[in-house]
Amino acid sequence: MSALTKTDFHFPGQTGVYHGKVRDVYNIGGQQLVMVATDRISAFDVVLPEGIPYKGQVLNQIAAKFLDATADICPNWKQATPDPMVTAGVLCEGFPVEMIVRGYLCGSAWRAYKSGVREICGVKLPEGMRENERFPEPIITPTTKAEIGEHDADISREEILARGLATPEEYAVLERYTLALFRRGTEIAARRGLILVDTKYEFGKHDGTIYLMDEIHTPDSSRYFYSEGYEERFAKGDPQKQLSKEFVREWLMDNGFQGKEGQQVPEMTPEIVRSISDRYIELYEHLTGETFVREDNADLAARIEQNVLKYLG
Repeated sequence: MSALTKTDFHFPGQTGVYHGKVRDVYNIGGQQLVMVATDRISAFDVVLPEGIPYKGQVLNQIAAKFLDATADICPNWKQATPDPMVTAGVLCEGFPVEMIVRGYLCGSAWRAYKSGVREICGVKLPEGMRENERFPEPIITPTTKAEIGEHDADISREEILARGLATPEEYAVLERYTLALFRRGTEIAARRGLILVDTKYEFGKHDGTIYLMDEIHTPDSSRYFYSEGYEERFAKGDPQKQLSKEFVREWLMDNGFQGKEGQQVPEMTPEIVRSISDRYIELYEHLTGETFVREDNADLAARIEQNVLKYLG
């Protein structure tokens, strides 16, 4: 199994390229983006040394399905998926924040809560909550968008407005879209026997209109629990069975890595890489109810280039 960890395309009309943690984004004539979901994987804001076969295809195809399934809620940037690992769409000027929405207390929020924190991003948290407990209502806990090698930082609504990262009118739209998208994602997940625990959305503007950008409801941007057995596990204080990238973070933490200075990423053996790939495919199949079709990945770069050129032509 091969993995795509680097791209260096030169498409007709290309005016720039941005290499993110996971996606490589090609600017076509200042009007359109061609976004390649690579097989890179990041955790704790660090890009890990090994790629995960089929991960890019999984992420791109899940995101495309959910962009289509939420297009009635708000405009989104997607125009086409010319390759299983590529989405092409509208070029937007992104807001420099990520809208994180949480339905349950877990992950980094739980770690903060356990240490005594009772307010995240200006949102006050009730006393006496337990790990994986459902919030009375979903909460929005935005972060700044970090560059590679930097950590995302929590930010409150008040700070976003004070720093001019969005106007009050824009932020009201971001909040409304975020909660509506989370409700839809929760409904879709429930039909598949899953709980959408938390997720993040990114938005931008094009011709004065706010668009949903990037990916949506993928295992990289979201955390899912299995509905079956949730209540029993919660009552006993047992870990929840989940489908998300959290298992990668847990494996890293178990091996002494949390992205802190001086820490080394543990060895990613072929067995570890294969198991992560299998988990991504499992999430795809469970979330979509469809069998995952492994596309030919003998020469991923050549396949992608050929499909994108055909689309642009």
